[in-house]
Formats: sequence, C-alpha cells, structure tokens
Amino acid sequence: MGKALWRRTPVWRGVWRWGPVVLAMMLAGCGGGATASKALVIDQVAAQTAAPLNPASMALAVGGQFSERQSCGGKDLSPPLAWATTPGARAYAVVIEDPDAPGDAPFAHWLIWNIPGDAVGLPEGVETGPAPPAPAGAVQGKNDFDITGYTGPRPPRGTGVHHYHVELFALNAPLALTPASRRQDLAAALQGHVLAKGQLIATYGAPR
Repeated sequence: MGKALWRRTPVWRGVWRWGPVVLAMMLAGCGGGATASKALVIDQVAAQTAAPLNPASMALAVGGQFSERQSCGGKDLSPPLAWATTPGARAYAVVIEDPDAPGDAPFAHWLIWNIPGDAVGLPEGVETGPAPPAPAGAVQGKNDFDITGYTGPRPPRGTGVHHYHVELFALNAPLALTPASRRQDLAAALQGHVLAKGQLIATYGAPR
C-alpha cells in the first residue's frame, strides 16, 4: 500500500552475569526482554468516546493469521493498516503486543505514535528507526527486542498459537515522547489523550 493509504489521501563469570538476559531473549523467540505491566496497553487507557476504532489489515490471511511477510523469520515487514478517520484527531498511535509470550507482561513488537491526524492507515514495511520517512512526523519507540521500530512474530518453539493485538489510538494531541520510550512509557503518555481506540487480533503459530 502506498502513501494514499496512510495519509489521507573469566568466561564463566560472564555467563553467570549475562545468563538471565540470554534466557529472556530465548523465551521471546527472536530475542528481547519483558516489560512492567501485565495489562495490554489498550486496557490501561480510557477513551473519551465509546465508539470503537476498527483497524483492518490486508496482511491477514483467512482466519486472521499474519502472513509470513510480517514474521520475524520472513521479510519482517510491518503490516499495512487501514482505518476510518476520527473527528478531532490530531495524531494516531499504534501498538502491537503479544500477551501469550512467556513472561510477566505482554511482549511489545511495535510502538509508533504521532502518525498524522489526517492519516487513514499505514503502508506495509514502515522503516525501522526513530523517525521513519513515511509517515512523515511519526515517531517509533523501542520494542521488547530492543529495536526502534517493528519486529514481527516468531513465537518460541512449542508455545502454540500466539495472539497479536494490533491496537489503534486516535489522539487529541501529539505525544511528547522520545524514541527511547518503551511500552509502559507510551501507555502513561496516552492517558488523557485518547479520543477513541480499537484493535484487531492476529495470530501466528510457533514452530513445533
């Protein structure tokens, strides 16, 4: 999808020291750590209107499964998204997180905010980095792989089918967050700024 979509238009000592970090990365599938809250971001913030947003994606196959293009083991492209505009929205934010991941908190795969208020979606494959060239003005935070941008699903072997919550927030103002911000930083910054919210849930199965 193009622009017309998103803009309207000693050795053992080292092992002992770093072992917990390595273990956490293994549990995440492609690597990474955990965050602080058990609740999904969308469940931590209240919206000013009851009408939900309904994000959609052509990246989902029949049954709601992410395609291989979006997976960490595939092309690792962020999914294309589409939504209807929200009156009064000055910015949008998107979070993708996996509550089925091992650990005490949902695992964050993507944090992006300050998407322009006239946007009606995002293209596939938003570039990683703090300020991607498209959509202009958007900011990406650090996911739980410690990547600034998107990292796709690849559940740990033997953990079954995981559910990836693609959460969309319409905001009454851009957020003053740095790209070093993580999942809980974004959840805190969203408080009091969410006009409307909604989600779609995609799945991706772990290798056996």
